[in-house]
Amino acid sequence: MTVQLKLVDAGDLYVSWRWEHEPAEPRVVAVPRDLVHATLTEWAEAVPSPLPGETADQALRRALTRGPLVDHDRERDLATRLARALIPHRLAVELNAFLGRGIRPHLRVQPSPSTALVPWEALRIDDGLRAVHDATISVLPPATVGNAAARRVSPFDPQGTVVAVLDPVVPGFADHSGLGSVLGPADLAALGGTRRDDLDRDHLERALATASRLLYVGHVTTGEHGLDARLHLSCTADTEGRAAPIGAHRPLTAADIVLGHRAGPVRPWRIPARVALVACESGGDVRFAEPSGLVTAMVHGGAEHVTATRWTLPTDEGLRRLVPGFPPTPVLAPTVLAVDAAHRAPDPVTALNEWQRAAATRWEDTGDLTWSPLVWAACTTTWAPSPRRAVGTGRGPDGA
Repeated sequence: MTVQLKLVDAGDLYVSWRWEHEPAEPRVVAVPRDLVHATLTEWAEAVPSPLPGETADQALRRALTRGPLVDHDRERDLATRLARALIPHRLAVELNAFLGRGIRPHLRVQPSPSTALVPWEALRIDDGLRAVHDATISVLPPATVGNAAARRVSPFDPQGTVVAVLDPVVPGFADHSGLGSVLGPADLAALGGTRRDDLDRDHLERALATASRLLYVGHVTTGEHGLDARLHLSCTADTEGRAAPIGAHRPLTAADIVLGHRAGPVRPWRIPARVALVACESGGDVRFAEPSGLVTAMVHGGAEHVTATRWTLPTDEGLRRLVPGFPPTPVLAPTVLAVDAAHRAPDPVTALNEWQRAAATRWEDTGDLTWSPLVWAACTTTWAPSPRRAVGTGRGPDGA
């Protein structure tokens, strides 16, 4: 069974939900802002995404040196309070009723800007249990995005081409800089790739025209609005595009993907059915009042499944440097492999949740920092089936 959960900021926080098999019976609860503000603020201060006035480095230092995501007991306490603040009692009762019948519900969440950083999969709903233990969880795109009349979902071929962009060299930025390498040589070897300096937007647009999947591992930065969200490829400053150059480099924006990056008529990019963006805040669309950003651009261009991240992902070097006693075990490369494996599976949502469920269990049972929600809970998948399949079926990827 599938339930659509939508959150709206309108002074207070309005939480509405409807079961897809009961579309005429929506529920809505108004949660006074003062009941959720402190907990949401505490969570925003826990994750390594910059707060107003912070640099990316300052945010990482704040989160990794004194934040609850590297403290087992404090994280569990905060995740418990988040669940209590955001999951209405009536919805919890309804979810438990299906669980009691042996049915795993699918929770499709459409966050509001104030809840954009909430890791729904990691909400602690009981002693030792996270929401991902009991439910399948995905992001629900706004109807104006998923059901746009001009949108056509690209066909998925399990044997089709995979375009892998792994840690591309950004012109003008040394490895120690803000847009330097995110993966070490060992990580790249584990992923079966090498760093390249020729992966620019023209190359990528041509490759995506016939691909079934895109895997991007690198840098994403945010702009002043959603369409200014930026992928950083090996594009030089003289490459055509809508963003101003940064020194020797011109970023690729969500607007470039939606409208085309060349001068002249609007020519949207063709996007494959499955897209994975393992990069800092690549799923930041929902922080803006208008639904726009890299995930929206991918969905608009034809993607059905887009896995992205809610907050800044630390590199393995950053974890070892800033977290006292952090194990030498790699974290980022295994995360990329898990996301890639999920996109190879028949259902990426369920497959990603299975990996997160195993990670949540390890964290609950052991407190091993390599399994902190710091990384695995950042990942989430937006599921946007074609309008033809989405209307009136009430069926989720689990067949519920």
